Amino acid sequence: MTETKPRLLSGMQPSAESLHLGNYIGALLSWKALQETHDAFFFLADLHAITVPQDPAELRANTRRTMAQYIAAGIDPSKSTLFVQSHVPAHAELAWILNTLTGFGEAARMTQFKDKAAKQGQDAASVGLFTYPILQAGDILLYQAVDVPVGEDQRQHIELTRDLAARFNSRFGDTFTVPKPYILKDTAKIYDLQNPTSKMSKSAESASGVVWLLDEPKVTEKKIMRAVTDTDGEVRFDRDTKPGLANLLTIFAILANRSVDSVVEEFAGGGYGTFKKALAEVVVGTVAPIRERTLELLDDPAELDRILAVNADRAAVVAEATLAQVYDRVGLLPRRR
Repeated sequence: MTETKPRLLSGMQPSAESLHLGNYIGALLSWKALQETHDAFFFLADLHAITVPQDPAELRANTRRTMAQYIAAGIDPSKSTLFVQSHVPAHAELAWILNTLTGFGEAARMTQFKDKAAKQGQDAASVGLFTYPILQAGDILLYQAVDVPVGEDQRQHIELTRDLAARFNSRFGDTFTVPKPYILKDTAKIYDLQNPTSKMSKSAESASGVVWLLDEPKVTEKKIMRAVTDTDGEVRFDRDTKPGLANLLTIFAILANRSVDSVVEEFAGGGYGTFKKALAEVVVGTVAPIRERTLELLDDPAELDRILAVNADRAAVVAEATLAQVYDRVGLLPRRR
């Protein structure tokens, strides 16, 4: 008898022209491994993206470019279901049902909304941003996901998802799988090359601190060689006193599939220049093939759109079955054809 793989769902927003090394190490490498052990659904969260203002043409372009990078980085659309969120209308439809089960105070306690609203100003923050975690709950529950790979900052949203699933099941009968967070390891957290106390981010103050997957190899090499370290010149791992070097050692170890200790042992006594040169070779050797494959995919947008359409159809079969059951359980009158 064939063993059924556990269902998994995760996604990212198309919020930049290129993903960066932090996205690759922090998410895509894990996804690549998890697609072998799980029935994996990976999506591009374009509905989440529009909770803040977007240029429509840029959003469409970034959606294609990010999907191409997913595939180029090893997310296989024949092994995983890889789709664009807005291509499956059931996401927005289930979110509305879940909105009606979520207390206002419950939603208001979500720390990410409070942080973003504080930055933007309460009046500038959209209702969509406020209900973002409820749409996220719908994303997960539609696919009856057991595992949800997220960073620690998303744990609160997963707890809300679990609460809503249990609440619906209690009120309307057993319908949703109650998911559990699959928290990605802190060792996978990559920091800005110029500000190594902050995560590498699409919204970084300086582009020189971010290694973009679509950077040309010479640009990537230059960023690594100019990465902030410290003045003592000793190659050793110390996150507190040598955060820049610790970040570079982490990147090297993960991309070379080695322990940090073995990397330190190899370069101890050799100085930062020798270490950075070797690191640049490792990073370019990883990123350059992803860049090349991404550009190939983008050169044939019709084929990329075909892949996305086929995968959206696969996702919709699962999502629509869940939504139909939800509509029936809450008492909505079925449309007769």
